[in-house]
Amino acid sequence: MKKKYLSIPYALWSLIFSIAPIIIIMVYSFCKRSPYGRIVYEFTLDNYRSFMEPIYLNVLWRSIILAAISTMICLLISYPMAMIIARSSLKRRNVLIMLFVVPLWTNFLLRTYAWMVLLRDQGIINQFLIGLGVIDKPLGFLYNAGAVVLGMVYNFLPFMVLPIYSVLVKIDDSLIEAAQDLGATSREVFMKVIFPLSIPGVVSGLIMVFMPAVSTFVISDLLGGGQTILLGNLIQNQFLFARNWQFGSAISMIMMVLILIGMAISNKYQDEEGGGLW
Repeated sequence: MKKKYLSIPYALWSLIFSIAPIIIIMVYSFCKRSPYGRIVYEFTLDNYRSFMEPIYLNVLWRSIILAAISTMICLLISYPMAMIIARSSLKRRNVLIMLFVVPLWTNFLLRTYAWMVLLRDQGIINQFLIGLGVIDKPLGFLYNAGAVVLGMVYNFLPFMVLPIYSVLVKIDDSLIEAAQDLGATSREVFMKVIFPLSIPGVVSGLIMVFMPAVSTFVISDLLGGGQTILLGNLIQNQFLFARNWQFGSAISMIMMVLILIGMAISNKYQDEEGGGLW
């Protein structure tokens, strides 16, 4: 009985700050817009039809492509890192994990602004290359898709490393030793034992990186300089500048569907492996 009462604050919190906003956004997405931008509570699918226009589908496609590229780069970098951490001694392992966690204590905006200082024309990287005589004039590192991908990889890399590490560190060493005793090479041990057992962590990391990457707007604003419009920027513009909350809500709902699909995939692996991914 007491446990039931203890859950009331959590239920109220979820209702007020999670469920209610989603319901409001969903209702807005089916409403009409007055000529002055006010919400007219009449059912319509025009907001979703508008998103099917090529210009918005291009934004969706660009968001998915950049998020996918960032996610794959994070995976390629993170997997070896996670293996190194998992195979380290306990003392060294804690230090390496701390190195990945500490940057997360810094404000997200501050970390992104730091890259602007490094990548701008008068930044450290350009000045260093000019000083070495490698280039004659500053290279345009900022305000392009490459800078956006770099920002995504830097900011979301820990979200890939930690889930993979949490799975790798739990792998029973006797399985690896058994494979080696049976004559398996290092490559075969990795491909047939280690990697299949680490797939839940890989899937978890892919989702944890892809979802924030596809919905981010701060990184594309600062490092892309407004030249690279992503789905998050589109929603931001509809709510703050275009005063078209209905269309912005429809885009938000579409993004939410993408997130739910990702969570469904994650839960599928969680059920199959019988362990928690998160």
